[in-house]
Amino acid sequence: MRLEELNWMDVEAYLKVDDRIILVLGACEQHGYLSLLTDVKIPQALADTASERTGVLVAPAVNFGVSPYFLSYPGTISLRTTTFSNLVEDVVSSLYGSGFRRIFIMNGHSGNSGVRTTLTEMANRLPGLKIAWYSWWESHSVEAVAMLHDLKTTHASWMEAFSFTQVAELPQQPKNPPRVTGLPGAEETRQIYGDGMFGGHYQASPEIMEAVFTAALDDVLEFIKF
Repeated sequence: MRLEELNWMDVEAYLKVDDRIILVLGACEQHGYLSLLTDVKIPQALADTASERTGVLVAPAVNFGVSPYFLSYPGTISLRTTTFSNLVEDVVSSLYGSGFRRIFIMNGHSGNSGVRTTLTEMANRLPGLKIAWYSWWESHSVEAVAMLHDLKTTHASWMEAFSFTQVAELPQQPKNPPRVTGLPGAEETRQIYGDGMFGGHYQASPEIMEAVFTAALDDVLEFIKF
């Protein structure tokens, strides 16, 4: 159940029985052969499925994140760290003002992790506010699926190549991970990674992808009980 499907009176009624809401934090950035909104599509799918199972409301996704290292790839839209932090703070403040007290952050992009400090400060400052944070690709459950099939988890690789993120035919042969030192800028990043995938297999079987999604969803269904 998404916020966009309700009016304000529906939300007021919801808040009388539940004060939880899921907030997706994503990004619009290069993902090799996958959708530029991969980091939104995956956590959104998890959020929607979790909502169907639990009835917890889902807020509109934040579609832009912190991706300065990919700005040499056309289509990438990056926010400054301060801009992103202020945006998330304003969104959470608005939700808190409406009466939401338990906010489950479904993060889809590693570059967004810096905002966790801001969220912790908000939890310290606002009475009753509880925030949970989940980055699906960092899950031990997802890692276990990858290890079971001897697959490496890297950016824009098989692990993000769900049917709903694929927008082009994927290469069949795996890619050797390039050597990276230091913190390369956007131009150097494109020179290093070429097509944008960080190494390993470009795709996995539908059965493996279903196992990955199920593992992440099971995590969410457990953590959302906070």
